[in-house]
Amino acid sequence: MNNDDDIFRRLGTEREVLTVSQLNARARRLLEEVFPQVWVEGELSNLARPSSGHLYFTLKDSGAQVRCALFRQNAARVRMDLRDGLLVRARGRVSLYEGRGDYQMILDALEPAGDGALRQAFEALKLRLQNEGLFAAERKRPLPSHPVRIGVITSPSGAAVRDIISVFGRRAPFIELVISPTAVQGRNAAPQIVQALERADRAGFDALILARGGGSLEDLWPFNEEIVARAVAACRTPVVSAVGHETDVSISDFVADLRAPTPSAAAELLSPDTPAMLRQLERFQRQLQQCMKTRLSQDRLRLEGLRRRLRHPGERLAQQSQRLDELDMRLQRAWGQRLEQRRLQLNHLQGRLQHQHPERMLRLLHERLALLRQRLPRAMEHQLQQRRQRLESTAQGLHLISPLATLGRGYSILLNQQGQAVRRQQDARPGERLQARLAEGELTLRVEPDEPHTLSLLD
Repeated sequence: MNNDDDIFRRLGTEREVLTVSQLNARARRLLEEVFPQVWVEGELSNLARPSSGHLYFTLKDSGAQVRCALFRQNAARVRMDLRDGLLVRARGRVSLYEGRGDYQMILDALEPAGDGALRQAFEALKLRLQNEGLFAAERKRPLPSHPVRIGVITSPSGAAVRDIISVFGRRAPFIELVISPTAVQGRNAAPQIVQALERADRAGFDALILARGGGSLEDLWPFNEEIVARAVAACRTPVVSAVGHETDVSISDFVADLRAPTPSAAAELLSPDTPAMLRQLERFQRQLQQCMKTRLSQDRLRLEGLRRRLRHPGERLAQQSQRLDELDMRLQRAWGQRLEQRRLQLNHLQGRLQHQHPERMLRLLHERLALLRQRLPRAMEHQLQQRRQRLESTAQGLHLISPLATLGRGYSILLNQQGQAVRRQQDARPGERLQARLAEGELTLRVEPDEPHTLSLLD
């Protein structure tokens, strides 16, 4: 029973009695061999998220359903917001869960059902622009090695701009960053990105960063629009495209002068490493000093050689004799000084030995302990008084900046049903209920369908 082919051949010719475990095991091997990888489109239902990180759900259509399992390492790569009723495409192998005899799919990829059409449009535009030469390497401009002003085209409230500012603040705080705000997602994002690119290109920056955080193919689609790609290609300023995560690829990445896997990586590419520059400068300084010392030493030796060649031998002998007398006197003085130093050192050590007597040390320690006991209560009282004053000052400062103090002056905060603050008229829909938070209590309001929107108090 070691050969699988023999196992399946004997089932039709011999009366072999199988255990349930053997039957399920053979059925699982047969399904996995026939369906090693398939794509299935269906609607999500019965979505379960256990603490293990695995995902379990059912794919169904109008006439059938199949159980699916997406294990943790593959589930971590899914960037969709999964929910029951979502139409998706799943890739995986057909298998069988032997413990229950359940037919199921073991998945390794999951994407929205609409992703196929977007992917085809992506590949078509990519091929067309590539044939026009917009991706050619000879078009790419080198990035500046020491930029001074950099323009960042991104959403001012996204995580990408915070990552870029953090990297520049750490590596090169002297570089001036200017944010050119734009929407990076939605129907109106592509025209705004084009306007922001044109505005930044005219501002005279050393380089531009086109950035956005990760997301699904639909979320990143503005960066796959033809108008955005041509705006990037038309920029006279070098452009670094940092759209999405490392695995995300957009048309803007191909057209830009350089693609960065993440916004943080784009900031690192454009920000010189200040500590490394300082280390290099110090290394050059040491090399220059060493070259100067070597040159001076060589010139000094050459000058001394010339002097020796010009002097009379008798003068040299007289000088050597004088030098010998000088050394003899220095030796005698040095010997006397050495003896005197040794004598002083011996006296010093004897004094230290007397000074370090245990009885004297104990007496000094007792006196110091008594002094510290007297200072301790005063120090504690002084420290407590300082902490009390600091606490009162901090409490007063918190009260001045507290949102409740603003509410107490007659203002209110409008919250939608998701608990988010309503800042613009476009954030409220006609008929939507809003919650107005006051300094004391709350009011429930409804948005009237008039133009502009008005609010009415609900009983």
